[in-house]
Amino acid sequence: MLADWWQYDFLRYTLFSGILIGLICPILGTFLIVRRLSMMADGLSHVTLSGVAAGMLLSKKVAFFAAINPLFFGMIFSVIGSLFIERLRKVFRSQQDLAIPIILSGGLGLFTVLISIADGFNADLYSYLFGKIVTVTIEDLYALVGVAVVVLGTVLLIYKELFAVSFDEEFARVSGVSRRAINLWFMVLVALTIAASMRIVGVLLISALITLPVAASLQISGSFRQTILYAIVFAQTSVLGGLYFAYLLDWASGGTIVLMAVLILLVVLGVKKLKVLFR
Repeated sequence: MLADWWQYDFLRYTLFSGILIGLICPILGTFLIVRRLSMMADGLSHVTLSGVAAGMLLSKKVAFFAAINPLFFGMIFSVIGSLFIERLRKVFRSQQDLAIPIILSGGLGLFTVLISIADGFNADLYSYLFGKIVTVTIEDLYALVGVAVVVLGTVLLIYKELFAVSFDEEFARVSGVSRRAINLWFMVLVALTIAASMRIVGVLLISALITLPVAASLQISGSFRQTILYAIVFAQTSVLGGLYFAYLLDWASGGTIVLMAVLILLVVLGVKKLKVLFR
């Protein structure tokens, strides 16, 4: 069974992509949860889905776009959506959480309209919704590698600034940190990560991989750095275990990965509860 992962190209692409996703999603997820923006991934995922649908529609109607991967349209839409969220957070200063459902509703509405124009819902779009191992291509892997390099490079270079803005924006401003630039760039990174992870996890489930490992990590970590470290471990376990069982049982990869993440969270909560009882 394990030999198959090295024998077939698409399985190798899936494995490497999964490892990268299990690395960058919990890192960004930790910052998102600290910022109380855990639902942002849901909002951007629907906008990304609209971009994929737009790419498929264009490839169907215009021959020039037929050779372009719809994933790149998803990335463009996702980045635009992230910038809109940041702008709306400025408009609704007292109700910043309103920005996410506004973008989510708009993205879902646009997706529905584009699907109706395209006359239907095809199997290829289904793989973007829920993830499917056999659909991962070398182009998807290259896109994910590029996103991972940018995300990891950003976190390494401006970790202190990201930390400051995430925990206390006023303190960051007084300290001379450019809050606006960092917030905008962080939103773009989240948008690109969501779009690049679609083939593995599925656009409707990517938010779970961003938040669930972090939720489990918060139960046992004692510092911010530990939270990131444990979240990466839990995410990698979820991704690799989910991919294995998805291939073995012919299940959707996204759903299987998320179920693994839920199981890990339940185990962590259970062990923590048992420790309290024994004490």
